[in-house]
Amino acid sequence: MANKVETKLIQPLFDNLQKERFAVFATLDHETGSPNVSAVSWVYAPDLERVYLAVDNRSRIVENVKKHPAAVITLLANESTYSINGHAHVKIEKLEGVPLKLALIEIKISEVRDVMFYGSKISAEPAYEKTYDEKAAAKLDSQVLEAMKKA
Repeated sequence: MANKVETKLIQPLFDNLQKERFAVFATLDHETGSPNVSAVSWVYAPDLERVYLAVDNRSRIVENVKKHPAAVITLLANESTYSINGHAHVKIEKLEGVPLKLALIEIKISEVRDVMFYGSKISAEPAYEKTYDEKAAAKLDSQVLEAMKKA
């Protein structure tokens, strides 16, 4: 039986997107039209129908979504793998209150699918560590999340 397709985030995904976490963001390359995949961590859901990403405003992601708004976030959460499809656009060219030049990408969700292969579950979500100053990383992460919440 096929998994149900949702048109917005289910509650466990929304809850997981209230803090920094590992996700994969796929866009169409603005020059080649080929898939372009990036690992991201500044991901936040302001509500059940949208997801925000904060990325360096010189990132290829910015030009990609300006030319091709179709985008997908892949998220490992709730013991599964989810594909969050939607239309992306640059909501803010430079987030205020953040020392880096970060653009805010907004994805308006069109569908959410559980894409985990049959008969399995995620037993451990990916973990990562910041490889620069721990205090500076925590401060920056807090600044970015607050700026995303205010957007």
